[in-house]
Amino acid sequence: MLTLHIVLVALTLAFAVLAIELKDMLKAILSFTLVNVFLAAILYSLGALYLAVFQLLIYAGAVTILLLATIHAGEERGD
Repeated sequence: MLTLHIVLVALTLAFAVLAIELKDMLKAILSFTLVNVFLAAILYSLGALYLAVFQLLIYAGAVTILLLATIHAGEERGD
């Protein structure tokens, strides 16, 4: 169980750094989504089921869709 937590934390930190450092916005948003998915997995493994579901629905779902829609709207205007 401890190794699972270590792997999940390592993956979360790795994708968090990628989300910050990547210049391509689409790849950065996908990294941000993976950070939230792994964070939800950490919360689930710690027994916080409702918080894990909230993390998946709001951050990995809704916020990611809003960021992707913002990129799409910016591309249509030519910015």
